[in-house]
Amino acid sequence: MLASLAAAASRASAQDRRPNILLAIADDWGWPHAGAYGCSWVRTPAFDRVAREGVLFANCFTSNPKCSPCRASILTGRNSWQLEEATNHFGVFPAKWAVFPDLFEKAGYHVGHTGKGWGPGDYEAGGFKRNPAGPNYDKHTAPPKFRYMSNKDYARNFDHFLESRGDRPFCFWFGTHEPHRAYEDGAGERSDKRYEDVDIPKFYPDNETIRRDLADYAVESEWFDTHLGRILEKLERIGELDNTLVLVTSDHGMPFPRVKGQIYEYGFHLPLAMRWGGMQGGRKIDDFINVRDFAPTFLELAGIDIPDSMTGKSFADVLRSGDSDLVDKTRNRMLIGKERHDLGRPNDWGYPVRALRTPEFLYVRNYEPDRWPAGNPETGYRNCDDSPTKAQLLRGFDEYYRMSFGKRPAEELYKIPEDSDCVENLADDPAHAETKKRMRAELERRLKDDGDPRALGRGWVFDTYKYTGGRRHAFDAWLANHAP
Repeated sequence: MLASLAAAASRASAQDRRPNILLAIADDWGWPHAGAYGCSWVRTPAFDRVAREGVLFANCFTSNPKCSPCRASILTGRNSWQLEEATNHFGVFPAKWAVFPDLFEKAGYHVGHTGKGWGPGDYEAGGFKRNPAGPNYDKHTAPPKFRYMSNKDYARNFDHFLESRGDRPFCFWFGTHEPHRAYEDGAGERSDKRYEDVDIPKFYPDNETIRRDLADYAVESEWFDTHLGRILEKLERIGELDNTLVLVTSDHGMPFPRVKGQIYEYGFHLPLAMRWGGMQGGRKIDDFINVRDFAPTFLELAGIDIPDSMTGKSFADVLRSGDSDLVDKTRNRMLIGKERHDLGRPNDWGYPVRALRTPEFLYVRNYEPDRWPAGNPETGYRNCDDSPTKAQLLRGFDEYYRMSFGKRPAEELYKIPEDSDCVENLADDPAHAETKKRMRAELERRLKDDGDPRALGRGWVFDTYKYTGGRRHAFDAWLANHAP
């Protein structure tokens, strides 16, 4: 009884103060690769702590599973196709929409970021004077655990950020470069990973090459969690943990074929846990959350006006409710899509897709099924990071190759509770014809309501937007990381 009264008093105290905001975002860390989701081969004690003492979300999604489009959506609170040039990867980020770090700074918060903020792309051409994630704090470095990991000491840089805080509340973007590729081969083995413990999705063959690659990915994911743990310990030492809204997530799925940049469950479904002294902890939430909902939630909890430009919906009511499972019954639909990511097709065309996810089904509309979804074969399938897994799949033109690199039909339909790997396309099954028809109509209606140019007959505009990366940037980066 006394413990529950103390917890209630703590929540009331936290709600009376302006909360600090800590956004912790990994680069290419996929759902469900955390202990809190039942994963045993990726060890995430810090994320698990946030989930245990706060709220674990079962259904968080990005509307565009690629780095810069997702991060632009987080910053602006807008859906991907509402961002003009910033819809595309390696695009220009227009400063015409408010970004939440600027709004917090104007409200008197101490603002900053370390590691990866918004990118890749050109924010200066869009009118920003600095990275949209806020002032940079990357002064401190330290030797990384393995080759190809960043030498940025993210946690020490957070300490440095706090040194200039004064008595102001803070808003900090903690973004690692991990587990983005490249990886040191064998890092998993040298970290005592057992290959037999690794879960293999159904769209890959089960062999040692892929298990070894996934184990290396696990080590890089754990590097993010290690720095998160140090940051949480710092907040606890200075008495600020309960007054800090901690949100831990990623920008999209793991950097593997048929995942990163692709409109399947593993690509757009994200890990998400949140902790704050102003809410009841120990809960699991099934509500559908989009990354564009983060910014309005931060602003509402801080008592800052939410600008009209933000089309996301705050879920502060869900956090404060104290309830579990499905809290807001209207949060049971999600729109996903993409345009141009990386180059690798004639005329620099993209691969336009839109999708609708419900609790039971994923409906996917591929607008240009004659194009190669991961880029043309002669250009090396550039919208897929080079890796041992990619090389393995390209050795034989079998079903595994087709699922990752082959052309796709105009429509796809997957029953998620039974097929979260999305390998059994039900779009041509007569038993699901009515479901497909209904979801197609709902997708079209929702996209039009969202002002999506693709649904309004102006999809061509996305291919006119400037590409700001190197013409062969992905291949050049791979060569640089693997040079003898």
